[in-house]
Amino acid sequence: MRLDGQEYSRLDLAQRMGDLEAVGGIRAVVLDNGVERGVRVLEFRTGGGLRFDVLVDRAMDIGVAEFDDYSFGWRSATGFRHPGLHETNDENGLSWLRSMSGLLATCGLDHTLSGGEYDASHYHHPARPTVRHGLHGRVANTPAHLNGYGERWEGDRAVLWAEGQIHQVAVFGENLRLVRRIEADLGGTEIRLTDTVVNDGFNPTPHMLLYHCDLGWPLLDEGTAFEAAISGTPWTSESVATQGASHLRFGAPVAGFVEQVYEHELASGADGRTRARLSNAKIGRAFELEYDPGEFPAFIEWVNLRAGEYVVGLEPSTHSPQGEAAARADGTMIWLDHAEERTYHSTLRFLRL
Repeated sequence: MRLDGQEYSRLDLAQRMGDLEAVGGIRAVVLDNGVERGVRVLEFRTGGGLRFDVLVDRAMDIGVAEFDDYSFGWRSATGFRHPGLHETNDENGLSWLRSMSGLLATCGLDHTLSGGEYDASHYHHPARPTVRHGLHGRVANTPAHLNGYGERWEGDRAVLWAEGQIHQVAVFGENLRLVRRIEADLGGTEIRLTDTVVNDGFNPTPHMLLYHCDLGWPLLDEGTAFEAAISGTPWTSESVATQGASHLRFGAPVAGFVEQVYEHELASGADGRTRARLSNAKIGRAFELEYDPGEFPAFIEWVNLRAGEYVVGLEPSTHSPQGEAAARADGTMIWLDHAEERTYHSTLRFLRL
């Protein structure tokens, strides 16, 4: 492995230290103040300039993410709020916005995008003919059952890993399980994310998944560029026409800015993978999201240049931004039968320019 510009074998490292933590590793901690109190966290340090936190009690999403001492993951004023404070249907389903912070927020597992009320006759319970969903579903505020974490050696390569399961279950409702595996190489500068969603119930169940990969200052700044092989933009929010702020090169924060949302069609590389990047030439750093377009056929760019909430989101999605009602109407909704599963493979890459 490569550390500080030099190559080391496993033996080289063993001769130089008694504990791998001298280079990098994973530390389990519990946050203990304010709205974050009680949240379990796994602190990853790769020794390659990358440090990130896995929020075990927040669906194993990624909170703090720093590279070469630059903050990449968006830090909103909400903090990493304990899920026990969350009420899904508060504020007409917009309560999700009271706990939105960090590099990665998972949306799903049976609903993403705007909230609403939908037919639930597939659950065969007369007292529950419909189901109400809030913005982006329930999973992000669900604690995980932690299967384990640690390091794994593959010859001279050390892999830091964590795995857990998040159950989204209701009696007479959905019974979905997300198995999440997070890996990062010692000395590395990328996070590999593997998610498998399984229907453990016996009713056909809707399934939607979206990753909110949210980048904030100082990676996002005036002049930061969005780079992707855009072949088309089939949908934009109304605010795009009324404000006209660039979605390719971002401006400074603006008081009262109204979020702009784009659905892009992105071309894949020769390896069949799709990539989207935010690059900041001023600090010489970039973030790249890589994913399989067969797993995530839609891509959404979220531009929120509002002062105090300055963020751009890269969002691979199983469905277009028109949401659940459109997916049910046009037949693109994913329905999982008993024991049926879907697996998603993504990479979050931190780059020096």
